[in-house]
Amino acid sequence: MTTDSCKVMVVDDNRDVADSSVMLLRSWGHEAIAVYSGEECVAKAKDFDPDVIIMDIGLPGHDGFEVKERVEKICPGVRVVALTGYTQVDIVRRARAEGFAGHLLKPAEGAELKKAVKEQCEIAKAL
Repeated sequence: MTTDSCKVMVVDDNRDVADSSVMLLRSWGHEAIAVYSGEECVAKAKDFDPDVIIMDIGLPGHDGFEVKERVEKICPGVRVVALTGYTQVDIVRRARAEGFAGHLLKPAEGAELKKAVKEQCEIAKAL
């Protein structure tokens, strides 16, 4: 890992999206893991202690809003970026209102993902 690297957790029930995002993040020098449910995110957050979480909002069982709230209690200071296929203005507005650090639309372009993680990593490390 370089000094610019972060610990990034990707939370998405679509395994292809999560796994391909992790491959990109690792190629950019980050330590990254994929989890495929909200429960798995909460269970692994304490041990992994991510700087940044890329969170699908449309998770089955517990949506990304609920999971974000739970994981922030375990990892204060973690920066959570919403990743969603939802384009409705109310979803984007709610994500901002509930404190998501950013919002990426699926499928996120590699450059957008890289920029979002870099920005949030810098903020997380400054805290």
